[in-house]
Amino acid sequence: MEKKCIHAIVHGRVQGVYFRDYTRREAQRLGVCGWVRNLIDGTVEVVAEGAPEDVDSLLSWLHKGSPMSEVTAVDAVEEPPDNHFSSFVVRYA
Repeated sequence: MEKKCIHAIVHGRVQGVYFRDYTRREAQRLGVCGWVRNLIDGTVEVVAEGAPEDVDSLLSWLHKGSPMSEVTAVDAVEEPPDNHFSSFVVRYA
């Protein structure tokens, strides 16, 4: 299966609004693997890998975010697939 991997930083009001949990749920719904975590500067970092159309769908979702979030920008770059993710998780460090 062809895979796509993105590394994204999400800006705006994205911490304290369940953004990570909603991202995890959406990634799992799409069958995308990887992780999401809060960064000290108030942004959220996401690494997502899976079928190209599913990763693109998650990236589109990141621009909207969780119901209480206010996304102002998403900086995303494509990276070579890592192929070692087996699920999508929230990281706390």
